[in-house]
Amino acid sequence: MTELRTRVLIVDDEEDICRILSQLLKKEGLGTLVAYDGETAIKLIHTETPDVMLLDVRMPGLDGMEVLRMARELDPDIPVILITAYAGILGAIEAMKAGAYHYLPKPFDNHEVVELVHRALKESGRRKRIRNLSADRRKDTPLRILMGPSDAILKLVLNVNRVAGSDFNVVILGETGSGKELVAKAIHQASCRAKGPFVPVDCGAIPETIFESELFGYEKGAFTGAEARRQGRYETAHEGTLFLDEISNMPLGSQAKLLRILQEKVFYRVGGNAPVKVNVRLLVASNQDLEHEIERGAFRQDLFFRLSEFTISIPPLRERKEDIPYLAKRFLDITNAELNKDVKGFSEEALETLLNYNWPGNVRQFQSTIRRGVLLADEMIGQKHLDIKRAAVPGLAFTPKIQGLPWKELSLKEIVRQSKIVVEKEVLLEALKYTGGNKAKAARLLKIDYKTIHTKVKQLKVFVKGGDYD
Repeated sequence: MTELRTRVLIVDDEEDICRILSQLLKKEGLGTLVAYDGETAIKLIHTETPDVMLLDVRMPGLDGMEVLRMARELDPDIPVILITAYAGILGAIEAMKAGAYHYLPKPFDNHEVVELVHRALKESGRRKRIRNLSADRRKDTPLRILMGPSDAILKLVLNVNRVAGSDFNVVILGETGSGKELVAKAIHQASCRAKGPFVPVDCGAIPETIFESELFGYEKGAFTGAEARRQGRYETAHEGTLFLDEISNMPLGSQAKLLRILQEKVFYRVGGNAPVKVNVRLLVASNQDLEHEIERGAFRQDLFFRLSEFTISIPPLRERKEDIPYLAKRFLDITNAELNKDVKGFSEEALETLLNYNWPGNVRQFQSTIRRGVLLADEMIGQKHLDIKRAAVPGLAFTPKIQGLPWKELSLKEIVRQSKIVVEKEVLLEALKYTGGNKAKAARLLKIDYKTIHTKVKQLKVFVKGGDYD
């Protein structure tokens, strides 16, 4: 099983030195990797990404200074402590100039080794936190840094790069929390429109009554309260990209208007007669099977054909679990920096739980779980810090209660009807608890439209403290 423990790479051609250092560091709860020559050390840096390196200067083949230079090129964030039997002022200066974190003279003192490694680990953590935060804030952050190193994400990245250079409309399919907006931003950033605006619109969060005015804008006097002309999101995205998230929630009337815009390349503001021409690339996303939505009459087939010039499917986290250790470490580092903490990693039990859980809320749920773990933990995140049970899928995390025998002479049909109401109410309650009372998010989670959940919440009198209720 993959480990997330802190690891120190020990490089020395003397096996006894490697054994002594390894035993010493393991007593401190640190993981170790061992290489007896420079070539093996470089391979381990490639494959294992150690947190700190203890490196002997004098070795056959690649010597320590050459390994240091190559290590700095591969990963400049690894602190390297040089071990030398020829320590002195000139050696120290040479080591620092070459990029070493520190140097350690032979014969070394065990306490000095431990203290120096711990200091280097803190420095390594600081560098990584800065790098991760900087990467998150940069607009050109590679998608693989954000989503993971698995083959599934590599295939996704290849599709993003393939379509980014075109002006195709793209449909992005994926479950809630899987990263659809990240993919849309990556397409925008890799396109010739990268200098233009990226305008995201959550179609499930806009009430149907104001949807068109939000999307297409309105003229002064178009309705009560329209005191001045206002640009809609479509117009705001001129020369850039408009991202319509959860497109399946778009009202049918607005779907017809969007289809006309795609055909005629102009639109009209609400209450306006003058055509408005804009240059916009359209990306849409859905957590629903749009072809199924077409079959049930909730989505226009002709609009689907217009939108789906290219389709990208994002695999759920449960289908790419090899990304979990990477994402866990990444979110740990980011949250440590945010909270100014120094949580070291994950217990074996906690990591096993992360790997075995199915993550119905995908990466969004995973990140929230890690953030909570960092907040609660002091040294290591354990099973008790993860609160996985409360993160279970609404509708599967409970056992609905129905009336037991006897049923007072009710018919099977009436028993089923009453039980259905109980189950429906429990599912809605769990979904709303999960989303903090946000009905739009709960609707997307349960794969129903906003109007349906709004009606059922009223009918069944389902309320959650802090929810968005009228």
